[in-house]
Amino acid sequence: LAPKLLEAAALLARSKCDVTVFQCTGSSMSGGVDMEKRVVRDMSALTGRPALSAASSVMAALQALGAKRIVFISETDQAGHAKKEKFLREAGYDLLASKAAGLAGTDYFCTTPPQFWYDTAMAQRNDDADAVFISCANIHSIDVIEALERDLNKPVVTSNQAALWHALRTAGITDAIPKLGKLLTLKGLSSAAAAE
Repeated sequence: LAPKLLEAAALLARSKCDVTVFQCTGSSMSGGVDMEKRVVRDMSALTGRPALSAASSVMAALQALGAKRIVFISETDQAGHAKKEKFLREAGYDLLASKAAGLAGTDYFCTTPPQFWYDTAMAQRNDDADAVFISCANIHSIDVIEALERDLNKPVVTSNQAALWHALRTAGITDAIPKLGKLLTLKGLSSAAAAE
């Protein structure tokens, strides 16, 4: 995707967005940590403004929450899930529980009800985890963040929530947004995430 992604970023340069986000978790994780950083850097160079990806946003969110030991859930089959697991381990995360939901394609990603993500996260409960990460920008997991945080008593990060938070904080907007979890109450990026 890199050539088309950079072409799209170049087209967006004219709009002078404060932040540009490549919002696909699987694609942004698929080439590993170094490739993800390179694509984000190239996007930023093309737009002349900050650029982020779903992967960089998730890492910034987990870092801001002080989470290294995570429960990881994704929408995909085991092969796609394994690529994301590899990325997360390379980035330094300890996966205490990991579940591929095995949904069969984007039609199912979009139409699977939020309750599915709640039930899946509850079934993977691990009290030693620092946070739960539910991956995919094309699912309705954002709707169950509040209930999961209450019932698991730990932060929950989703791909869309992380990207929203990271983009807002990168643009200097520090508003807390209710019902989107602990992450959206944090005012800023950690110093390490802000430096990337």
